[in-house]
Amino acid sequence: MFQGSIVALITPFKDGEVDFRALESLIDFHANNHTDAILVCGTTGESPTLTFEEHERVVEHAVRYARGRIKVIAGTGANATHEAIELTSHAKRVGADACLLVVPYYNKPTQEGLYQHFKTVAEEVDIPIILYNIPSRTGVEIAPETIYRLVKDCPNIIGSKESTPNMDRISELRRLLGENFTILSGDDSLTLPMMALGARGVISVANNIIPREVKALVDYALRGDFQRAREMHYELFELFKVLFIETNPIPVKTACWALGMCEKEFRLPLCPMKPENERRLIQTLKVYNLPVVRDV
Repeated sequence: MFQGSIVALITPFKDGEVDFRALESLIDFHANNHTDAILVCGTTGESPTLTFEEHERVVEHAVRYARGRIKVIAGTGANATHEAIELTSHAKRVGADACLLVVPYYNKPTQEGLYQHFKTVAEEVDIPIILYNIPSRTGVEIAPETIYRLVKDCPNIIGSKESTPNMDRISELRRLLGENFTILSGDDSLTLPMMALGARGVISVANNIIPREVKALVDYALRGDFQRAREMHYELFELFKVLFIETNPIPVKTACWALGMCEKEFRLPLCPMKPENERRLIQTLKVYNLPVVRDV
């Protein structure tokens, strides 16, 4: 089962290329801080601006460098089913532990289209699959009833990352699918309420910079100590929110730069933060006593 504190890892760039040395340092950082798994090539990993070749190289490099020290989940979603199959097949070949498949974006398939898409990938590639529901980015939401059909027909579909503020949806997923289906929060500030309803952890943006704290919050909730989890939630809430002051992953990569973990480099159409927002972000890092080594 994939549960606990999972980082939605940034993809570091340097001089226009993927910075594999920095990627290795990030993997070491999370292995040493007991993060439960890393997700590469997701939203936070800037997958839309990676080439197919880069995408596959990042997945393969992460798996080989991790060497079993930490689980590796590969983002392999696409809005064309044949591309999702290709990426997912590659992830399985190189040894990824699981794949995260986003709901196809822009072309807005029907629920039947979503069912056929995910079923086709799951039948083609025998690897644990976590669905990724993020309607604010994809323009369409996969219905709980569609997920139920998929889980019934495809035993390797094991969970869903939920980036939605709709707690009724989380309740409905748990009611329909029971305890064996893993629900993961996709929004740091909603991890606690989702876990109160039965989610088993988070695929976290904030984890890039505060892995121990995010893991503590999640572990408290998994143990049923919601008083301590709630205290952690309120303690971290301001940082959770400032990491979304602009489009993710711009603030979190900027935070990683300020902490000396990577270069402050994006690929268009993503671009550097507004100066006033960057100042606010870095000031917040200082309030949380994080080791800022670069400033504006």
